[in-house]
Amino acid sequence: MMDSEKMFWFKAGWLAVGLLSACCGLPAEPMDVPGKVQDVYDSLWTNNQDVAEQTLMVPFLQHMQFGDLQADNYVSFMVQDINYVLKVTDMLREMAQKVKSPDDLRTFMENRYQSYKQFAEMMLKQFNLNALPDIKPIPAMEKYLADYKAIMEKEKPIFFAVSLLPCSRLWMWIANQLKENYCNAYFIWKKNNMHGNPEKHYKVLLNKYLKTPDQITRANEIFRQQMQNEKNFFSASLEE
Repeated sequence: MMDSEKMFWFKAGWLAVGLLSACCGLPAEPMDVPGKVQDVYDSLWTNNQDVAEQTLMVPFLQHMQFGDLQADNYVSFMVQDINYVLKVTDMLREMAQKVKSPDDLRTFMENRYQSYKQFAEMMLKQFNLNALPDIKPIPAMEKYLADYKAIMEKEKPIFFAVSLLPCSRLWMWIANQLKENYCNAYFIWKKNNMHGNPEKHYKVLLNKYLKTPDQITRANEIFRQQMQNEKNFFSASLEE
């Protein structure tokens, strides 16, 4: 790659750090209340938190925490995430057009699409790009996006909503677990991902439409699959 191209992606990566975090966030880890029956939204996270714990320990995040992550690895990660945001935005546009009822599920898809679309446009403007650059996805990202597409095409729309949730919950959980301070070069990633409220968008919807044992089982399978895809993405971003 030419020096000018390297410089572009290096600058783009650091500009992206303040932007990409907006699409992924989670509320504080749910508290167990004695005598209270756990709902589907909370159970999806609780049942798969082992994947979150494993993800936290991958070299990419550990070196980010220690502050000695190489800039090239971080920039490559950010470039892949740019591709993720733009591709998922396209899928959400299709879902927003496809889902006509029920009203609350249609509204969910429309709102998620508008949120991702606004975010994607902000990124492109920030990088002075008119369209998606030619980014070749790494195998882990390629599989992640392929799984999204398969869910979109083969499953009921509520399960596409489920497939979006792992990113939202995992990134904020990771940010809150990382032991970094403002002197760390990557503290901005932690800071920008520590807060969010996916519960506002997902909890009522998932608890309303995931009622039967088969529905809940399938939701858990999809949630775990996407959690594993997140883990694989972080893992592939630095292989030691």
